Amino acid sequence: MWNRFLQRAFPRNYRKPGTRRRRTRRRLRFRRIVVAGGSAAILGGILALGACSQSPPKNIRNSCAIFDDKSDWYKSAYASQKKWGVPVHVQLAIIYQESRFQHDAKPPRDTLLWVIPWFRKSSAYGYAQVKDGTWDWYRRETGNRWADRDDFEDVTDFIGWYVNESHRRLGISKWDTYNQYLAYHEGQGGYARKTYLKKPWLMKVARKVDNLSRTYRAQLKQCEDRLDKGWSLWPF
Repeated sequence: MWNRFLQRAFPRNYRKPGTRRRRTRRRLRFRRIVVAGGSAAILGGILALGACSQSPPKNIRNSCAIFDDKSDWYKSAYASQKKWGVPVHVQLAIIYQESRFQHDAKPPRDTLLWVIPWFRKSSAYGYAQVKDGTWDWYRRETGNRWADRDDFEDVTDFIGWYVNESHRRLGISKWDTYNQYLAYHEGQGGYARKTYLKKPWLMKVARKVDNLSRTYRAQLKQCEDRLDKGWSLWPF
């Protein structure tokens, strides 16, 4: 009776018993949906940002454009240059040839009966297409045990180390991209045996790497001051 009286006397303000609780539950459900949706959006944003950070630069044939696109890469390449004495443009030319700046690059698979995908030709992987054994050698020699072949900073350090080793063992100048690439491809033992002389195609590729290295060097002269200034202002 009392509820009916209140309903008739105050039709706008009257609420049936239990109504507030149901509406509260609806609001709670709505809030949970919003929070869940927001969390999913944040997670999606993080994943998208990670994918974006690992994607190749838009213009991989211009060294200034590469570092404008990937601002932290210059810091890594320059640190390798200071540590090992290997110029930035030499590092870039080798990475371009090996992976086109794809962080997870791998050799193509062989095929079985011309159709069925089979094993890959080697264990080479990452920006610099480094084989398992060579990478393990680098980590042992440098103590960089946690280095990854799909990490640009680790790869530039590896290239600096390897080129320095070729200079120390074979006497190849660190600025001589042509011969350094031959030693990189054939291994230092293969280069010493001059195995590349039986591979005209490889010497042609090495010449392309050398030409690209010269182009990268000329481009860097136009933006090096700006890049150095930006790098020196970094807090880390």
